[in-house]
Amino acid sequence: MTSQKEDRMTLSHIPLPLKTLFTCLLLTIGIGYLFALAYLYLIEIEPHTEQGDGPVAAVVGKYYGKQQGTRLGAALKGSMGDNITAGEKETIFQWLEAGAQESGFSALKPILERNCVMCHSPESGMPVEPLTSYEEVLVYTEVDMGQSVKSLVRVSHVHLFGMSFIFFLTGGIFALSAIKVRWRVFLIATPFVAIWVDIGSWWFTKLQPVFAYTVIIGGVLMGLALLLQIFISLWEMWFRSTRLLPEHNERRR
Repeated sequence: MTSQKEDRMTLSHIPLPLKTLFTCLLLTIGIGYLFALAYLYLIEIEPHTEQGDGPVAAVVGKYYGKQQGTRLGAALKGSMGDNITAGEKETIFQWLEAGAQESGFSALKPILERNCVMCHSPESGMPVEPLTSYEEVLVYTEVDMGQSVKSLVRVSHVHLFGMSFIFFLTGGIFALSAIKVRWRVFLIATPFVAIWVDIGSWWFTKLQPVFAYTVIIGGVLMGLALLLQIFISLWEMWFRSTRLLPEHNERRR
């Protein structure tokens, strides 16, 4: 009796409306994750690749910093440099080299308002530090020590809540899979462990650059676990069911 009841609760035997709902959710999450990877590459990886650096250097630069220069200078040489013209970039570098004096800030303010304030302001809701006044910009003229503790706290809690919710949904669907229990448990737990490794390593990388490797390892594990959860769930709902449904229908008769 118990095994028959468990058979009916697998993804192969759930009603068609639930299959449709689960499929649409899984595909949407999968597509969203692909766009997140594309964004990560374009914003965090590609600018460093153009300078001859790899993903590890990008992670180190983001969390440990480039401690031989200022945060603003590092941003302009990285992904943020694509948002302004060469002439505007030169104006900012000249201001930095002159000592980042308040008297010269009037030349920078229009550049920041045109290109940066749309994201770097309290009204934007973005998890970045504002650039709307001289005092706020002055913070970026300090030695580049990577993301600040305040910024890491903000980004960490957003990612922990957001990614946990995503994997609760995908893991909840995958839990109805017919594969062996130990493999279900393993694939349900893996993305959560990967989140802890990934986000925890942000903090460790801020102290020691070698932990940039574990940031990447955590991200890879997370992506693989999501891929397997989605692929196995979709396969069981739409392909394995064609083999199991006849047997299931015989039992119902």
